[in-house]
Amino acid sequence: MKAKQIHEEREQRTFALVFDAGDEVVSGPVPVPTDFAGRNGLGAASFAAIGAVEAALGYFDMEKKECERIPVHEQAEVLSLLGSVAPTGDGGPLVHAHAVLGASDGSTRGGRLLEARVRPTLEVVLVGSPEHLRRREDPETGLPLISVEG
Repeated sequence: MKAKQIHEEREQRTFALVFDAGDEVVSGPVPVPTDFAGRNGLGAASFAAIGAVEAALGYFDMEKKECERIPVHEQAEVLSLLGSVAPTGDGGPLVHAHAVLGASDGSTRGGRLLEARVRPTLEVVLVGSPEHLRRREDPETGLPLISVEG
C-alpha cells in the first residue's frame, strides 16, 4: 500500500491510499484502515473506495445476532465502499465498512465488508476526524455502534 496526505484544513487531514494486487484490506489482526489511522494520530476516520477485490461480505441477522457470510469467489468491481474507523469503549479502534460489489455477469452483492483481497488495485480516500468518535455496545443488538453522545 502506498499513502499520501493530499489535504489538510482545520485539523482535518485527507489521505489517498492505493493498494496493490494481493493486499489484504480489512482482514487480519489489525485492518489496514485501523492501523493507518493509529499510525497517523487520527482519533477517528471515514473512508470511501473504488477498485476491485475478491471478498467476503456479511449480513447481520437481528434474530440470531450474528453476521452471515456472503462469499464472493471472483474478482469483483467495487461499485461502492464506505466505512468508518472509531475506538470502542475499551479504546481499541474498530473498522466498520460496507460494500456493493459487481460481478462479471453484472449482478451485485452487498453487505458488511469482512474480508477483501485487492485484485488488481483499490483506491481509498480516508478523511481523519479531529473529533474522537466512540463506539459503544448497543444493548439490543450487541453491536459496537458509533455514539454521538459525550
